[in-house]
Amino acid sequence: MASRLVEQLDAQTVAGATAAALAEHIRALILDGRLTVGERLPSERSLALELRRSRSTMTRTYDLLEEGGYVSRLHGGGTRVALPYARGSASADHDDSAIDLSIASMDSTPGLYDATVRSLPRLAALRATSGYSLRGMPELREAVAQRFVQRGVDTDPDEIIITSGALNALHLVLATVGRRGERALVEQPTFPHALEALRHHGYRLLPTPVDGHGWDQGHLTDILLRSRPHVAYLIPDFHNPTGATLSDPERVRIATTARSSGTRLVVDETTTELDIDRGWSPLPMAAYSPSVITVGSMSKIAWGGMRIGWIRAERSLIERLLAVRPSFELGTALLEQCIAVDLLEDMPALSAHVRSRLHAGRAAAAAGLETIGLAMPPTHGGLSAWVDLEAPISTTLSLAAREHGLILPPGPRFSTGGVLERRVRIPITLTPDRMSEAMSRLRRAWDEVLGGATASAAAEQTRTAVI
Repeated sequence: MASRLVEQLDAQTVAGATAAALAEHIRALILDGRLTVGERLPSERSLALELRRSRSTMTRTYDLLEEGGYVSRLHGGGTRVALPYARGSASADHDDSAIDLSIASMDSTPGLYDATVRSLPRLAALRATSGYSLRGMPELREAVAQRFVQRGVDTDPDEIIITSGALNALHLVLATVGRRGERALVEQPTFPHALEALRHHGYRLLPTPVDGHGWDQGHLTDILLRSRPHVAYLIPDFHNPTGATLSDPERVRIATTARSSGTRLVVDETTTELDIDRGWSPLPMAAYSPSVITVGSMSKIAWGGMRIGWIRAERSLIERLLAVRPSFELGTALLEQCIAVDLLEDMPALSAHVRSRLHAGRAAAAAGLETIGLAMPPTHGGLSAWVDLEAPISTTLSLAAREHGLILPPGPRFSTGGVLERRVRIPITLTPDRMSEAMSRLRRAWDEVLGGATASAAAEQTRTAVI
């Protein structure tokens, strides 16, 4: 079985790489959070065997990483991931002027301030209570349930729990229904923190491919029927990062197949309301099976600083979730809940703000990519564009971008095993001015990586080298 380091590196991508190139790839994994501080790395001998390289190359690779402060080596204790206390050159991570494209989120809706002021009397009325809100305020659960009804699936407030964001909701679900050692189907690419959550709860991940054109339905249903994973984590609307949306017939097929395989569907609807010009609205996945667990949040439609999320599930599971929740938190902040109630009373205003901002961000991203010579993929909503670099240079480009004050997660950050080196996620959530500056920095990094060559030429060089 391959070590986690080799899974993240992808042996094919680093085939024939020099010690310096290998060190750069591992450095990228550390900077990107795919290797964690303190994590033990394979021995030089083991890594040499896995990559089919000489031990001297592995020794030199670790030497370079140690010199830079990215690993620590202790006799008898192995090699472990570290971070340097100080870096020889300015780093985007510590630069206030850096543009962070690892976060795909907009600033707050214009109505947030007024909603906060209007929510204060509602909060004041709660002062006589304990202040703990394990299930969530009745008014907010009613508002969330009503939104599901408006989208086409009957929902009772008793089928809703309010959480501290969607990721918090996912952890609560996995803490309740999770089984360590079981399999979990995940899309590839997908939301990186969801992969981390599933791994944290002991799941073995089974990836199924997604791109801008959608899902490989045959592959997905085959995994469900053949491997019978315990859970499947899906983002069916404006998928993060590809922007794809599952059609209604595809949803029916997946829900039906999951029931047959005994797989619990965990559906992330964080991006569901981020429509620009899709032109149609599918039914929620929950409409096709009562066992579907849905998580959502206010973070993308209102503001990331509002840590308000929710879970929609069967009443029997809701009771199990409520029994588990006190083990790590006693409820969700009441002020944020009060504000959310007010905001959800005017969904058309929220939707209009989202559509306007994303439309402008998409146009700015497309213009910037054009100056680089890259194509903007069809993006009808969601957080980002999933851009084809036409060559496996995503990690190299990410490292170069940091030197220009741009934090750009490489394609493998969104995968289960170091693949997707041809892709990069470009958020469309920045203001046009900020996006223009980000694209200017990306263009400088791009020119540096390619040395003036075109992406197609780089791809041909890579292909020839592999052959």
